[in-house]
Amino acid sequence: MRAPRSVRSVHALSGVLLAAALAVAGCSGGSGSAGSTAADDKAAAAPADRQEAAPDGAKQGAPGGPADGARASAPPKAAATHVIRTASLTVRVKDVPKALDQARTVTENAGGYIGDETTTRDAEGHERTRVVLRVPVAEYEEVLAGLEGTGKLLERNAEAEDVTDQVVDVESRITSQRASVARIRELMDRATRLSDVVTLEGELSTRQADLEALLAQQASLKNRTSLATVTLSLSETTPEKPVREDDDPGFVDALQAGWEAFVTMLRWVAVAVGAVLPFAAAAVLLVLLWSKAVRPRLPRRRRTVPPMPPMPVAAPVPAARPAPRPEADGAPEREES
Repeated sequence: MRAPRSVRSVHALSGVLLAAALAVAGCSGGSGSAGSTAADDKAAAAPADRQEAAPDGAKQGAPGGPADGARASAPPKAAATHVIRTASLTVRVKDVPKALDQARTVTENAGGYIGDETTTRDAEGHERTRVVLRVPVAEYEEVLAGLEGTGKLLERNAEAEDVTDQVVDVESRITSQRASVARIRELMDRATRLSDVVTLEGELSTRQADLEALLAQQASLKNRTSLATVTLSLSETTPEKPVREDDDPGFVDALQAGWEAFVTMLRWVAVAVGAVLPFAAAAVLLVLLWSKAVRPRLPRRRRTVPPMPPMPVAAPVPAARPAPRPEADGAPEREES
């Protein structure tokens, strides 16, 4: 009697368990779309949970540990970029000292400082200031916006130079140079002969000088990439000239243009005379020196007068013969032979 009751109870329990399993399967099938997202989130968070629960050896990257899988699935970090930023602003303001104080406040609030500063004043009394500002790169854009608000922006130039390759090259050369200096020091410790010590000391001095030059270059690059350079030019507002309604020149314009041309011609004539005057003065001085000091001391040459040729002797003039007397009348005159 007991054996059949136990078999029946087992079959009844199996039927209840089977019905419960079917009910659970139906519920999971109805909520499959909602449960998949939660399952995915749990699967994604599982490696992190296992990494936190893992022992120290597994966290540090033990072979086969969960840290290896997390490191393999993590995206690579982007390489740091090193950029030198420079900008120049030209702003017209009404009050230069007040605008300069405002620019100084903006720079100091951003964590920067003022470098060179030059202030000039023209013939009309207008003041002009040129100042060089060094500001952190993170506050570069904000500082530019603050400086532009000091007045009317006339000109803005901004440049960016990527020197990442140069920075990486300098760092690599510094590492190699330090290792080279360390090797020279080890050789000096092992050297026994004086000649070897002297040679190694000279080589060590050369390599240390190269290392210091590389370190100075690295510091310069770090300074230029961490601090941006902004050149700010501030000038006072100048009164605007009245604009003529018509563009045709009038009598006054022609007279003014002619006067300007005449003054320009006189200026060039004065420049030409001024350029020639030293040479003319030097020439006059040389002529006076020659005529007054040098020429009188020169030996004078005596002129030899050539003898006069003999005067030609004139032929004797024949004496005049007396006229013949007339003979008596009727006597024929005798012809002269």
